[in-house]
Amino acid sequence: MSARVRAPELRGRGWLNTGGRDLTLADLRGKIVIADFWTFCCINCLHVLDELRPLEEKYGDVLVVIGVHSPKFEHEKDPEALAAAVERYGVHHPVLDDPEMDMWQQYAARAWPTLSVIDPEGYVVATMAGEGHAEGLARLIDELIATHEAKGTLHRGGGPYVPPAEPETTLRFPGKAVVLDSGNLLVSDSARHSLAELAPDGETLVRRIGSGERGRADGPAGAATFSEPQGLCLLPPAVAEVAGYDLVVADTVNHLLRGVRLATGEVVTVAGSGRQWRSTVDDHAHDALSVDLSSPWDLAWYDDKIVIAMAGIHQLWWFDPIKRTAGMYAGTTVEALRDGPLAEAWMAQPSGLSVSTDGARLWVADSETSAIRYVENGVMGTAVGQGLFDFGHVDGPAASALLQHPLGVCALPDGSVLIADTYNGAVRRFDPVTDQVSTVADGLAEPSDVVLTGEGEVLVVESAAHRLTRLAPGALSAAGASTVDGPRHRAERKPTDVTAGEVTLDIVFTPAPGQKLDETYGPSTRLVVSASPPELLLEGAGTTTELSRQLVVNGEVTGGVLQVTAQAATCDVDVEHAACHLTRQDWGVPVRVVDGGAARLPLVLRGLDA
Repeated sequence: MSARVRAPELRGRGWLNTGGRDLTLADLRGKIVIADFWTFCCINCLHVLDELRPLEEKYGDVLVVIGVHSPKFEHEKDPEALAAAVERYGVHHPVLDDPEMDMWQQYAARAWPTLSVIDPEGYVVATMAGEGHAEGLARLIDELIATHEAKGTLHRGGGPYVPPAEPETTLRFPGKAVVLDSGNLLVSDSARHSLAELAPDGETLVRRIGSGERGRADGPAGAATFSEPQGLCLLPPAVAEVAGYDLVVADTVNHLLRGVRLATGEVVTVAGSGRQWRSTVDDHAHDALSVDLSSPWDLAWYDDKIVIAMAGIHQLWWFDPIKRTAGMYAGTTVEALRDGPLAEAWMAQPSGLSVSTDGARLWVADSETSAIRYVENGVMGTAVGQGLFDFGHVDGPAASALLQHPLGVCALPDGSVLIADTYNGAVRRFDPVTDQVSTVADGLAEPSDVVLTGEGEVLVVESAAHRLTRLAPGALSAAGASTVDGPRHRAERKPTDVTAGEVTLDIVFTPAPGQKLDETYGPSTRLVVSASPPELLLEGAGTTTELSRQLVVNGEVTGGVLQVTAQAATCDVDVEHAACHLTRQDWGVPVRVVDGGAARLPLVLRGLDA
């Protein structure tokens, strides 16, 4: 039997959602604690926030969730940006600010998100990486309740969460916007779970579509509900007439597409089952209402269909409003940057889409690689951006220019594209003719979209300032742009020292209580390994069905990143109508090849490494 591990003390720069109080583990003694290691750029972390909400409600008198914010991007280290994110995403539990990732290292986290479960006596009893653990967590919590009630170590009662004051603004963290035929603007008011129609001045509220409550109800404008909606796309009039609605909404946290009849404001679900996608990649057309989606973030009409930026699984999908079918369009679900044929390309949380004036090119804001990508003639390319861990604010030749987590793009009539460079607080411009990147405007609060009006004005959705902002008339001229040679950043995580030669990769997975590995539809586990640079691995790259693999590390390469994807299928045992579950996680593990380095590399999918 392995020794019990005492949970490290919770320390950081400060706390949010506690009313100004610093918490310690002693304050939480008697409670079951889930420490959720997250970073607010990460779509998988946002999925986990939503998975935890029902658990927090069900077990509110015994469970305390502590968000430990361990940032990836430089902007995420800003305490004001973190406070805004906590409000934006409806985080209703205490959050510890861990800007130097001290807690991340003490709890041995290797991936965003990671969950550590601490029992009422202060011991770590389980660690799990990735998402999809809600059912297993519920079973574990039930076991811990029974054990610690019997021991007398469980204390029921209220928790330490203190809600912040509710602000009063017309918009709250708006996401995307479109210009309507009337000249009015329709904005996804994400934190208010609704759509706001504004007059052409961008300020006067004309009407609201959605009740403002989080939910997924269809119906009239005042009764329909959304959950953090983002992208909006007007259908061509002929398509709208057949489909029966004019506008499609990416209802992000509901994993749905919704249709809106603009004349009445009526809302109807048009794609998505409401379940989050956890399946296998295929190229089939599916019935739109039966297919699972994953955090659709933006939409565009391209190639005679709606193209969806499916941020949750790092792909583009398509939706046909007339045939009422949907399917995968580009990407493999691997989170990285790779160009090539659409079915082989890699993306990382695509979040913004815009189509060139001639309809030939689809621009993509690929946020986690801080890149601007494009689709043309069945191939994906990269215009600006270098990968998952390189970002900054640098203008000039596109090959060396850097962005920081862009969420929006806007194609201009001259063939160039404006970029909502979100974490740099800037609007940037890429000109394919000159292959240059410039800064059009800066000092903005997390711009998430850029919109061109019929009069040629540029509107910026300034999300963290809760408003739309007009750019100065001369901003798009050559004289109005500036060249910034700002900071360059590389997200550095402490590398793992490994030996040259044979290294055993072990994925630790223990099924949740009451579950077993499920081989009903084939092997229950899958492991995919690659390396950057590829020559880091002499042997061991590829796909197998075992969760342990012998790697051969090249001693002539000093280091790199091992890209590992593991998944395990489980089902309930001893239940009449057993449910099935899929646990999956991607790791990018920085390694350094040194004499005397480790010959075993354990990664915890679920459980504890003995």
